[in-house]
Amino acid sequence: MERTVLRVSIFGLLLAFGTTQPKDDWEIYSFHINSTVSSRYATTIITSRVVNRKDESQEIEFHVRIPKNAFISKFRMFMDGQVYDGVVKAKEAAQQQYSDAVSRGESAGIVSSVGRTLEEFKTSVTVAALKKVTFELTYEELLKRTLGKYELQIHARPMQPVKDFKVDVYIQENAGINFIDVKGGLSTGALANAITQTHADKQASVYFYPTEDQQKTCDSCGEDGMNGDLIIVYDVNRDRSLGDIKTSSGYFVHHFAPSELQRIPKNVVFVIDKSGSMHGKKIEQTRTALIHILNDLAEDDFFGLITFDSSVSYWKRELVQADSQNVKSAKEFAGSIREQGGTNINQALLDGSRMLNENPRKGSASILILLTDGDPTSGVTNLEQINRNVMEAIQGKFPLYCLGFGFDVNFSFLEKLSLLNNGVARRIYADADADLQLKGFYDEVANPLLTDVTMIYNGAGNLTQTNFSQYYNGSEIVVAGQITDNNIETFVPRVVAISRNASIVFSDKNSTTKSTDSNIQRVWAYLTVKQLLEKELQYSGDEKEKMRNETLRLSLKYNFVTPLTSMVVTKPTKEKTEVLHKPSEGGPPPPHGGHSHGQGNFGMAAFPRGSSISTQARVGTSYRRGRPHYVHRLQKGMSGVPGHPGYHQLLPSVPVAMPDMDYDMTGRFKPVAVDLPMIRPTILPVTPPTSRPVEPDIRFLLQAEKQSLPLCFDIPARSMLRLLYLPSTGLSVNGALDGMRGFNWIVVNFSPSITITVDLGGVGIKDVQVSRMVSWQADHETLTAGSATVIKRDTEVDIAVGETRLIILRHGFTGEEFLWPVLRQRSSDNNAGGILALKPAIYEEVHQPLSTKLKIKDQEISVSRSVAPDYSFSPAVVLPCWLIPAESALQAPLADFTHISG
Repeated sequence: MERTVLRVSIFGLLLAFGTTQPKDDWEIYSFHINSTVSSRYATTIITSRVVNRKDESQEIEFHVRIPKNAFISKFRMFMDGQVYDGVVKAKEAAQQQYSDAVSRGESAGIVSSVGRTLEEFKTSVTVAALKKVTFELTYEELLKRTLGKYELQIHARPMQPVKDFKVDVYIQENAGINFIDVKGGLSTGALANAITQTHADKQASVYFYPTEDQQKTCDSCGEDGMNGDLIIVYDVNRDRSLGDIKTSSGYFVHHFAPSELQRIPKNVVFVIDKSGSMHGKKIEQTRTALIHILNDLAEDDFFGLITFDSSVSYWKRELVQADSQNVKSAKEFAGSIREQGGTNINQALLDGSRMLNENPRKGSASILILLTDGDPTSGVTNLEQINRNVMEAIQGKFPLYCLGFGFDVNFSFLEKLSLLNNGVARRIYADADADLQLKGFYDEVANPLLTDVTMIYNGAGNLTQTNFSQYYNGSEIVVAGQITDNNIETFVPRVVAISRNASIVFSDKNSTTKSTDSNIQRVWAYLTVKQLLEKELQYSGDEKEKMRNETLRLSLKYNFVTPLTSMVVTKPTKEKTEVLHKPSEGGPPPPHGGHSHGQGNFGMAAFPRGSSISTQARVGTSYRRGRPHYVHRLQKGMSGVPGHPGYHQLLPSVPVAMPDMDYDMTGRFKPVAVDLPMIRPTILPVTPPTSRPVEPDIRFLLQAEKQSLPLCFDIPARSMLRLLYLPSTGLSVNGALDGMRGFNWIVVNFSPSITITVDLGGVGIKDVQVSRMVSWQADHETLTAGSATVIKRDTEVDIAVGETRLIILRHGFTGEEFLWPVLRQRSSDNNAGGILALKPAIYEEVHQPLSTKLKIKDQEISVSRSVAPDYSFSPAVVLPCWLIPAESALQAPLADFTHISG
């Protein structure tokens, strides 16, 4: 009997990709995840039990995504009374087993891919008719403290309600737990009632036991079950200056993160790539992030700006103090950065190093930050020579942090370059939130508290890294090692560091605590393997081979799947053999549709680029390459459809330029960015003949919480709209629709007398002292007024006022232009009003034989499937949507948001 194929996937928890079989064919009858955290070391066990309910065999695929920093340490399958274990082997041996399987004609797969924060592993097994299989996966990770907290993140999208669904998280911290919180989409709505928390001094627990009904009725749930994540956030007490030291069976782990230290002023030089490959969004997002970073500099900081293409350019040739005048000038320089030419990384870094070396300040901390998106193409291009030159220039005096933008960059080179100079490399993903990623990295290093940190352990050996150039507020230094002869009496830890102008020593005879925690040794092994892998990048020859051999020995001893080992998944007789590899960040980019966890836009037309839409929602008649494509033109303004303020009439199809279609991991089409031909609305007569023509409408989109389709609604096309109002600051944004397709002007008012106006002529700023207008045809320019920064680009205006960031896009061609506002960053003001302040809609689909309704706040509303261009991107992205009356989408009378002009 031929077997059918079933794919059951786990994404942190359980996730089904592309399953086409009826749900009755299989059932996940039990799913448990148990995570135990001790000394910030998390061991997570996922157990999934699936039954094949068909009367024929099916292939069930187990698909797991785990955090990048985690090591898989165990995988087992239980079936028909047999246990099938995954075995960790040296990569070469595993590869040979893989090759042997291929030579025997068996199907075999090397499975590895990298997303922004997750890695993928998968395997599959054939399950006989009416039989069961249990998958059990164990992985381990050391939680990293960032900005004052640890986060344990769990994703859940089982694609069906599970009768026995449990998540248990147990946390034990010797230092005492300061706070614990649960966030994420699965902590809202009805599912909030399924969460139980306990917290008592050194212990805390989180239990998540949703019923089948709760799995279907939460904010982001439906008949297919849950779709969201849990994030357990916590921190520990910081009472003792030396930190938390725990010992067990001859090993120790030391967590050092002293609090209440005085911040050290910093000297920071930003080295920014402006080569031709940074064209478009990359350079725009870099400019935006840099301006926000400059706003955050403390007045006692000193800074410098260097840009480079084939040559090097300076804002100023020496470090200057971050006073208001210098920051204003630097922001204007940042806003004027233009991309062109090649990539001379070597000279730019040498000049940045010189700037820091020639301007030493006692009691300060120096930092060099490089942002680039490509390989060196000008000046010195030999990578090893660049490494030597930069090391000689820096001489270990300050760290170099390398930020690689996108996947065209040679990340392995940046990683080695930063490690050789006491820094780290970070990939910046070319998504909508790239500027926030850049700002987020800066926030991690913005507040140095200690420099030249040396961790000293008398009576101990086999230590992990003990010297750190800097310690930053909100972070943590972790060291592990072996206690000599397991003699705790001779074990004396202390820390020596520089705090501003003085040397400071941290010591405490009573800081060490004995423990029965068996994970202390595994923490040491985990840190040692991680750091040996980093050191291996920095060396060559015999030294490199020595480190590689030690890394392999420890990986095999502790059963870690690392870049030097692989897990061979054994199968029943005649089944395929698979090899699971640990991918590296310097490897190839993830496949299209990988989860990047990007930051979406807020408010209307706020559907993130790259979100998937179903095949039923395709726009047009053909997506084959090499042939004309046709998209139906949309005409607004016709009334007569029950429950709708207007509908879109299909006009004759017109050819447009369509890009090659792309698919996400579910096999569904991604949204299509198209330039639609400009069409003036035509007002058609309606019955009775004496009726006045209906005023045309303009369609808006409202993002939906954890749903595949946003809402869309129509507003009369000659309206004055209240876009945003923040009572806490008095900021207000209003706009006038142009009667055809978008806005013809938008006004931002804040402070008593500052007004920013954007219209089809350009952007203007007016306050008590100055009034200035910049046309759209002018070069890129940065304007300031009070606390506002306005960046005018070719087709958009970027306005930042406090924590609020508004983008105004210009669409169309000459004579057919219009504006569209996008709220890119929300204020924390909970009383914000206006269309841009609308939160994502929460709805439930109610399917009926001849129609569909949406249930919003216990009210059922008739809807129809439609499409709308999302003007928050340029060119527009055509999206499917649920067309809904405006007042139902707004959850308020339309008059609260509009003033209809005569």
